[in-house]
Amino acid sequence: MQWVIVLGLIILLILVVAPASVRIVQEYERGVIFRLGRLVGARGPGLFFMIPYVERMVKVDLRMLTIDVPPQECITRDNVSTRVDAVIYFRVMDPEKAVVKVLDFIRATSLIAQTTLRSVVGQSELDELLTHREQVNQRLQQIIDEQTTPWGVKVSAVEVKDVEIPAEMRRALARQAEAERERRAKIIHAEGEYAAAERLAAAARVIQQEPAALQLRYLQTLTELATERTSTLVFPIPVDLLTAFMQGRQNLRQSPSG
Repeated sequence: MQWVIVLGLIILLILVVAPASVRIVQEYERGVIFRLGRLVGARGPGLFFMIPYVERMVKVDLRMLTIDVPPQECITRDNVSTRVDAVIYFRVMDPEKAVVKVLDFIRATSLIAQTTLRSVVGQSELDELLTHREQVNQRLQQIIDEQTTPWGVKVSAVEVKDVEIPAEMRRALARQAEAERERRAKIIHAEGEYAAAERLAAAARVIQQEPAALQLRYLQTLTELATERTSTLVFPIPVDLLTAFMQGRQNLRQSPSG
């Protein structure tokens, strides 16, 4: 009878202790173990046993995490008031540091991102935020990553999502963009006129070397004008076309037979 009681107590003890001693950690997790308050190390993934009521485990997710940085009121270096928000991509590289070195590494990373965003925007001009955003993103990522490295957190990327500016500044930027487009259009038009003038000058030099080319061009122009449906056609006759005829008549007058 006593052995039955002892066996029952053992079975009861196993049923009570087993759930507290068996732990399962997923592939994307690590379990940081503390034994009587002292750090033992990180375990996992898989199934392992712990000493009940002596060891304690804290799970840490190793997957890529994202944080939306709320819009921050910032003033750029050229004194323009803006509202800037961003998103951070990071992951835990050292689960032991992420548990021991900081109370809440997610909240701490978010707060550092907010202060760093205001600082970097304050050191940048508005044009840089609008046209060179990639450089601003790299600067944010570098600064935030340097501050989170002691916590075992690696910041992979920081992306500025939206830059809100006052309405009057948007109108000024629109006028500036329109003026820039007009300037480019005028430059392109001037370049086209210059290229056309060069072509005309080259054609004039060719015609000057070959006088017959001018006559051929004149006859071609007459042919084109003849196709037009006009009631009256007035065109000048260049003297060059009559030179040969006038020279022939002069020779006939000077000849004895003439």
